[in-house]
Amino acid sequence: MRRATGRRQLPEPLRAVNVVGVLAGVGFLLPLCWLVVGAFKSPNDLARFPPVLLPDPPTLENFRTAFVDQGFTGFLVNSMVVGLLSTCCVIGLGIPAAYALGRTTMTGRTSILVGLLIVSVFPVIAVVPPLFVILRAADWLNSYQALVLPYAAFNLPLAIWIMRGSFLSIPREMEESAEVDGASTLRTVVQVVLPQAMPGIFVAAVLTFVACWQEFLMALSFNTAADLQTVPVGISLFGGGFELPYGTIFAASCVALLPVVVIVVLLRRWIVGGLSSGAVKG
Repeated sequence: MRRATGRRQLPEPLRAVNVVGVLAGVGFLLPLCWLVVGAFKSPNDLARFPPVLLPDPPTLENFRTAFVDQGFTGFLVNSMVVGLLSTCCVIGLGIPAAYALGRTTMTGRTSILVGLLIVSVFPVIAVVPPLFVILRAADWLNSYQALVLPYAAFNLPLAIWIMRGSFLSIPREMEESAEVDGASTLRTVVQVVLPQAMPGIFVAAVLTFVACWQEFLMALSFNTAADLQTVPVGISLFGGGFELPYGTIFAASCVALLPVVVIVVLLRRWIVGGLSSGAVKG
C-alpha cells in the first residue's frame, strides 16, 4: 500500500509553468546582477571586450564620483521628500474616499470607481503640457509642490482601489458591534476599521512611494533647477556630450534601488497580505 505523503504533487503542466517562471525570473535578475557588478568595475574593466564577469580589483571610485563630483546626495534627498509628501497626501485623501466607496451605499459609486480606473491608466505624457502651463502660471515650477500635487493626483486612484478592497474584506459585524457599544462613526472607523485595513493601506503607501521614486517625465519637465531634481533626472544628466560614465551611472542606480529593495524584502509579507486582502470581494 502506498504511503500518503504530506506534500501534494503538482501536475506536469504546472511543473512546466513553474520552470518557465523560474527561468523568466533569472532572466529579469541578470541585468540587475550586471548593474551591481558594473558599479564596482573600473572604466577599463567596463570597456573590455569580451567583458569580464567580476571586477579585478573591485573599486569604490564610481560611488565617490557619484556622491562627491555629481552631488548625488541632493538628488536622493529631493526624491525622498517628494515621495514621502506625495505618499502622505495619497493616504490622507484615499482613506476616507476608499471607506466611502467600500462601506457605504453612496449614489454613483460605480461611476466614480470607473472614473478612477480611467484616470489610473491615463498616459502621463498627455497631461504634461497643460500641467506645465498651469504650474508656470501659479509660479510653482522648480518647487516640491510642482511634483507632489501631480504625483498625488495620478497615484490616488490606484490607492483608493487597493484600500477599498481592504475595507471590503472587513466583516460589517465589527462595525455593528462597535455601534451597539455606543461608539461614534469616527471612533468606529479609527479604532475598529483602520487597524484591520492596515495591510491594504500599507500596500497603497508602498506602491505610491515607489511610483514617485522612479517617475521621470514630470520630474524632468517641471523641475529644471539642479538643487530640486530627483534621482531619475539626476542619473540621466550624468556625463557630457562626448562621454557616458557607465560606472558612475551603475553606482548611482544601485544606491537608488536600495530603498525599494529594502522595503520589498523586509516587508514582503505585509505587501502580499495587503494585495490579497479583499481579492474575492468587490
